[in-house]
Amino acid sequence: MSKQLIILTGPTGIGKTDLSLDLAQMLGTEIISCDSRQMYHQLKIGTAPPSHEQLQRVKHHFIGNLNVTDYYSAGRFELEVLDLLNSLFEKYTKVLMTGGSTMYVDALVNGIDDLPSADLAIRQQVKSEMEEKGVAAMVDRLRIIDPEYCETADLSNPRRVAKAMEIFLMTGRKYSSFRTATAKQRDFEIHLIGLNMNRDELYNRIDHRVDLMLEAGLENEARQMYPYRELNALNTVGYKEFFDYFDGQYDRDEAVRLIKRNSRRYAKRQLSWFGRYPQMVWFDKSETDKLKNYVAQL
Repeated sequence: MSKQLIILTGPTGIGKTDLSLDLAQMLGTEIISCDSRQMYHQLKIGTAPPSHEQLQRVKHHFIGNLNVTDYYSAGRFELEVLDLLNSLFEKYTKVLMTGGSTMYVDALVNGIDDLPSADLAIRQQVKSEMEEKGVAAMVDRLRIIDPEYCETADLSNPRRVAKAMEIFLMTGRKYSSFRTATAKQRDFEIHLIGLNMNRDELYNRIDHRVDLMLEAGLENEARQMYPYRELNALNTVGYKEFFDYFDGQYDRDEAVRLIKRNSRRYAKRQLSWFGRYPQMVWFDKSETDKLKNYVAQL
């Protein structure tokens, strides 16, 4: 039988975790998480990782395996998952991956292009310009230099904006020119399954989940992470809004409103990104049984 990687994805807050547990138990396999923030063991509330009980039900990989001070990337994720799959496919014909980090999903589906690394002088130049003129000014400059990249990039992420500018300054080429349209060949089949639902209902679920995180102590967790606020791991919805509240930029009610708004916007960006995959098979959240039957017949 052929080796198969089944990827269950979709927007934040839609219920991927519970469904993935059912699917993994049905298949008798293990779960690889492709959530770039659930890897950090300190972020136990704001990233909604599987609970202890859920982790006991099915063996998971890439959950709580990093410290917020660790540097990590989609490229490293690709290499580590491929290495893990070599061993998992010795035990299982099917392995389940679940999560909604777009670049991490793409790392397995298409592979990460080999990009040149910016030297320290250019990196410092870009950092200084960002600090002096702000991220918005650099985004405006990047829109002129590389409009193709700006069409799909998360321009609210300063790290990605800086990376694109660093590559351009070092090579004279647009960042988008290094991103090939040719997917890397894998020695296993990939089945992409997307979960979706009515947009208003999804947004209500997201708002409710934020309320539950607040009840569970998200604000206190953010306070504990405040000394690390400049790290990429903490450039995350739920934390950065509280950091600005702690800095006195607005009150707590506004922080909560922004967390909910930015979570909804993130879900919208995820759906837009995953909509680019022609091979994605979509199911409505209400079609759980139909989805399970589809997976059982793969």
